[in-house]
Amino acid sequence: MRVQELTQQWEAHAGGQISDTQYQIQLQVEDAAKIAALIDMYPKRTPETLIRELLNAALSEFEGSLPYIKGSRVIARDEMGDPMYEDIGPTPRYLKLARQHLKKMQPKPDAATEQVFCYYGS
Repeated sequence: MRVQELTQQWEAHAGGQISDTQYQIQLQVEDAAKIAALIDMYPKRTPETLIRELLNAALSEFEGSLPYIKGSRVIARDEMGDPMYEDIGPTPRYLKLARQHLKKMQPKPDAATEQVFCYYGS
């Protein structure tokens, strides 16, 4: 999601699974004033929700801005048959680390409440 799309998103509903991990930060005075202005503009949204959604939009834009650095290894061919080279820039490492952290943070299924269905055909 782009930052420009946030106001449209705020007019609707925002969703997504919320992590148990919490971060406590101090904002620069100018940023705190801007958050306060957004709270005034969108009183149905909590400050935490506004900050979470802004951070989500900023991270999405950050990911999109990571440079592609062409490696020497061909990893695929496009529909025209031209080679597609591996990305040796920061993107693959960032995405790999993000997946690793996501895997650690996702809740584990509770074996006691997990249902198992068996079918015995005749």
